[in-house]
Amino acid sequence: MMDTALSILIGALTAMVPLVLTSVGATVSERAGVVNIGYEGILLMSAFFGAMFAEISGSPWIGLIGGAFIGMLLGMLHGFITVYLKGDHVIPGIGVNLLALGVVAFGIPAYWGTAGQHQVPSNFRIAPIIKTAYGSLSPMVLITIVIVVLTHWVLFRTPLGLRIRSVGENPEAADALGINVERYRFLATVYGATLAGLGGAFMSVDWLGTVTKQLSAGRGFIALANMVFSGWNPLRALLGGFIFGFFDNLSVWVRTNPTVQEIIPWQFVATLPYLVTLIIVAGIIGRVRAPKADGKPYKRE
Repeated sequence: MMDTALSILIGALTAMVPLVLTSVGATVSERAGVVNIGYEGILLMSAFFGAMFAEISGSPWIGLIGGAFIGMLLGMLHGFITVYLKGDHVIPGIGVNLLALGVVAFGIPAYWGTAGQHQVPSNFRIAPIIKTAYGSLSPMVLITIVIVVLTHWVLFRTPLGLRIRSVGENPEAADALGINVERYRFLATVYGATLAGLGGAFMSVDWLGTVTKQLSAGRGFIALANMVFSGWNPLRALLGGFIFGFFDNLSVWVRTNPTVQEIIPWQFVATLPYLVTLIIVAGIIGRVRAPKADGKPYKRE
């Protein structure tokens, strides 16, 4: 029993990484007043290019950095449209999601010559910090926790965090105090997309070891729901990500245990992460408040 619990725990911690990174990135972006619904596309595109960079360089860490770089570029594009061009915050995200579907669906057969899926060789994976017969713990789990703690500290305990939150709550007042609203909003958007890019590359390079056009599997949207569940708080987003990761990994465990499948179909268990997310979000709607200027382009008078 303890062996099963350890296996599920390690799997849940691993599965939470891309979700938590994306949720925390989205939290910072929206705390600054910029909505980005393109994280699904960022995860998918970064997973594709992250695997490519890892194989070209021979290093999984270069793959992770490359994925983060792709996320950064997409964040810069979104920030430029929404912050500097004063564009709608939703449409660019939809565009990125659709772009990613096309790029990955075309890129897999074009680059690797396979039909719809590419398996990343095991020698391009990151060496685990804990390896047992019941699962391996990636160093990215600890890195993710450190990122969450540092982001929370900066956001709520430093002058920088106060400026970020001020441009998302009351950009007019922040501007009157000499804070460059556009600069802080743009950089917060880039930071959020960069974390999502790191999470996407982690999925293909380290965790799942594969690239498919369905790899993100709705995690970008679940990350946004987790952000709302957390009340735009990075530490709570860590808890929400673990809950999703637990149910996500539980479905994998059920799928690989025929005895359990006789009692509970794995297809039903696979829906639990999404069902739990819907229940949680439905239960907290009206109890949490988004930043006042979230999603509203700021035009200086």
